[in-house]
Amino acid sequence: MVLNVEWDYRMDGSNKSAGIVMQEYSPEDKKLIGPMYKIFNGTYLRKTEAPHIYKQNGYYYLLTAEGGTGKTHAVTVARSKELTGPYEVDPQNPMLTSAHDEHLPLQKAGHGSLVCTQTGEWFMAHLCSRPVKGKYSILGRETAIQRVKWTEDGWLRLENGGNEAQVEVIAPNLPQHPFPHDQNEYDDFQHESLHITWNTIRKAPDESWCSLKERKGCLRLNGGESLHSLNDQHLVARRQQHFSCELETDIEFDPETFMQMAGLVLYYNTDNYVYFYLSHDEEKGKCLNIMKCEWGEFEQLDLWVPVNDSKSCKLKAILHDEEATFFYKSNANDWERIDIPISIAHLSDEGNGFTGNFVGVCVQDLLGTNKHADFHYFSYKENNQERGLNNGGNRNT
Repeated sequence: MVLNVEWDYRMDGSNKSAGIVMQEYSPEDKKLIGPMYKIFNGTYLRKTEAPHIYKQNGYYYLLTAEGGTGKTHAVTVARSKELTGPYEVDPQNPMLTSAHDEHLPLQKAGHGSLVCTQTGEWFMAHLCSRPVKGKYSILGRETAIQRVKWTEDGWLRLENGGNEAQVEVIAPNLPQHPFPHDQNEYDDFQHESLHITWNTIRKAPDESWCSLKERKGCLRLNGGESLHSLNDQHLVARRQQHFSCELETDIEFDPETFMQMAGLVLYYNTDNYVYFYLSHDEEKGKCLNIMKCEWGEFEQLDLWVPVNDSKSCKLKAILHDEEATFFYKSNANDWERIDIPISIAHLSDEGNGFTGNFVGVCVQDLLGTNKHADFHYFSYKENNQERGLNNGGNRNT
């Protein structure tokens, strides 16, 4: 059987979810067959979606997400003796939410999915976010896990009671399975293809614009269109995974005009980014500058720091919560700080989507001559152990 949302285009406003429908799927015919059943109309929370059905102790349990994916996000549970319903809603619904308390560390809790371990322990994985200062979900949508239990009257409950997602839970009674340490904290670009950590925009990396072969030990990016472009951006980035982290790269680039740029980018989308870049000024020559786009409003800082004496230039960004500070180093000089903290509050899910902020490198050539830049390495590292992010297997991460 296949479950999905019934989308009613006739409904007013943003909520066009009219409930959950079910229909049989034929593997032989590779299509849905037979009657369609409307099994659930949803609750007052609205925006009913993401259905899952589990059979337990003679009941079919329907888990759905409701309330939308923002602050009113929630998990709704309903049950029925028959697969096709009718489904009775949990009298204590919602089973999980953070909508009632904006100060909870895990916000936007919803979209639950159950698992029972081989030792008989029940857990629920769900979506959430950890907004900075309760406002900015810079790390995007994350996944947490909760211990759950079945009550004597047959309803699903959080093991600690209530319906608030816990930051700490007791780990399952299973052997530990440590995963290898992330080897991509420092990428020296010595491989023949990009590490799986890297992402590109709308086009796969290929030798026409993104090469690890043209100059061994470097990532060579040919100049593409601007950071506002919806077509041909030459940007390689990875997800920001920590509230406090440090980024660094070493770049060789010889721009001949202000229309050519390359550097370190903090990027959410075409309307929201911060760019620390090398370019050319008619009077000062090769220079560093910072540009920012916040909700589509473009701003360029009037810095134009000359770096003519350097074949390559190291760029660094230190991110802490909703603020970024930039540094540069040319020749054998010490690190120089750009003494203008930049807000990155706009590089968050609020008003944007779900992905969270990305960090990486990019090159633009607005003349269309494909001027290239070579990046010798890219370093990403967490600055400290904040917010209990990495302190053991019994924490939500």
